[in-house]
Amino acid sequence: MGAVDDYLAGVEDDSDRAALARVYAIAQELAPDAEQAISYRMPALKHHGKAVISAIRAAKHLGVYPFSSAAVAAVAGLVEGVDGAEWSTGAIRFAPGSAIPEDLIRELVAFRLAEIDGR
Repeated sequence: MGAVDDYLAGVEDDSDRAALARVYAIAQELAPDAEQAISYRMPALKHHGKAVISAIRAAKHLGVYPFSSAAVAAVAGLVEGVDGAEWSTGAIRFAPGSAIPEDLIRELVAFRLAEIDGR
């Protein structure tokens, strides 16, 4: 098991654990070489040694962190279309128990991978 698997095993709420696991699964599909790690004290997937994404259960929300303000800005329009979701410079927050839209995660991860790969 890695840092992400260990983290997910400790998330008590089944729907939150499933939503977070889905974020990591989509990211892993787009970056099959990504490795589980810790970045900024959060479980994350890293691609070529750089953090791609972290998804965690915080006290009042599910947080998705792409380690890039440009990546968040790139999907801000999609975030605004999701009830109960909000974004800030480096984070996207969803209400606990909510589904995190797959298209949003795919665009977020694709943007971040392109940043890392210099595309």
